[in-house]
Amino acid sequence: MRRQLRWYDLITINIYWFALNLRSQTLSPLIIPLLVQQFIGEESKGSAVGSIRLWALMTAVLVQALMGILSDRSTAKLGRRRPFILLGTLGEIIIFGLIGFSASLEGQTGYAVLFGLYILSAMASNTAHAATQGLIPDLVPDSQRGRYSGVKALLEVPLPLLLVSLVIGKLVSSGNLWEALIILMGVLAVCAVIVMFVPEQRQVIAPFKLDWMPFLRLVLMTAVFTLLILGMGAYVRWFMRLELGLDPWLWSAAAAVVGVVAMVVAIGAGVLASLRIGVGKDIRYLPSFKWWVVNRLAFLTASTNIATFLLFFLQERFVELEGKKAAGPAATIAMFVGIFILLTALPSGWLADRFGKKVLIAIAGLLGAGGIALIVVVPSMTAIYIGGSIVGAGIGLFYSANWALGTEIVPREQAGRFLGLSNLAGAGAGAIGAYIGGPIADALGYTLIIGVYGFLFLVSIVALLGVQENRINA
Repeated sequence: MRRQLRWYDLITINIYWFALNLRSQTLSPLIIPLLVQQFIGEESKGSAVGSIRLWALMTAVLVQALMGILSDRSTAKLGRRRPFILLGTLGEIIIFGLIGFSASLEGQTGYAVLFGLYILSAMASNTAHAATQGLIPDLVPDSQRGRYSGVKALLEVPLPLLLVSLVIGKLVSSGNLWEALIILMGVLAVCAVIVMFVPEQRQVIAPFKLDWMPFLRLVLMTAVFTLLILGMGAYVRWFMRLELGLDPWLWSAAAAVVGVVAMVVAIGAGVLASLRIGVGKDIRYLPSFKWWVVNRLAFLTASTNIATFLLFFLQERFVELEGKKAAGPAATIAMFVGIFILLTALPSGWLADRFGKKVLIAIAGLLGAGGIALIVVVPSMTAIYIGGSIVGAGIGLFYSANWALGTEIVPREQAGRFLGLSNLAGAGAGAIGAYIGGPIADALGYTLIIGVYGFLFLVSIVALLGVQENRINA
């Protein structure tokens, strides 16, 4: 480094997390579902969102891993990470402009263009994301990483959600898509400029030889995981085409059971296959790690996809929130969720040390399931705000306690390797829930599929039975 860290480096090193999460909170729950609905119509919008999410997320896994490797070895004059952040930002700004123009298209043509642009957006975003992840490990000494991580958490969750709720959501709700995209592009540009002031020094010689084997292993893991999701999605689509002549309530119950079974199989088989490829035969000696990843994937499948289909759920539940009008309330709900994530995430470390991590993770699952039950059963916006807050509280507890449990049970000498494998759970969660759940929602409604996601919170609790926690002060 050219100089010692100063107080404002808390911002320069972390500011791009604000841009990345503002992008994800704007595109995934608001702009992409609305444009898909515009192009595809009501009949198959859930399946269409599921397909676009699946391929974008699998692309994100591979691009982030590849760019992480390349930025580690970068000898560019601007530094290891900053060139990739700059390149990703420029790509995103161009792509967002093209998304704005794509809104004037119609039908399958519009959907195909949006599909391609969203894949490109995932590539650009994860080029910058991979580099941003390296800034704290590169530049911040161990003694200061706690405070830097705290600022990172603030910029990741509550602040982007506030901007989406108070500004961007209202713009999208009133039909001002271009204004929303311009704000998003402006934020990306400003954050990228600020990152350029990070005290990063050029790396003269690459620190290691380029080894493609870890990346090729990840490609194989992603391919197997994708095939499993596609297989379970095909199974659900086949079942939904059957004409069994059942009573509507019984048919809905049967579809819900099939959806849960398909998602659980995708989660369980996906984790086992991925870890078998990534770790090898040694994974059989680490049962706690396997079940920890299953718990993580089940919980994230529920929480991630509730946000993905929230806008469609509001349109279905409240007649007055047709089309873009649902974007504002969806953004407000996201704000409540974000606030309660922050409120519970802050004390969860102390609570985990006091009562145990598994206990907190189980409570998180119960809060998630209870909040969804309230949202599904009580047909009022007030109930949805309260239910969303309860779910947010559960998510806040889960994020801290689950990751702390993972760092405890992985082999200490290979922590980076094993925790890195769990990253597939984050992307797999969005892909499993959206691709498998979309066809069920198209046929039987979004209230049903939100309820299915709520049940997955309970599945995540069951997975904890296979995890052994090592408590010092139990």
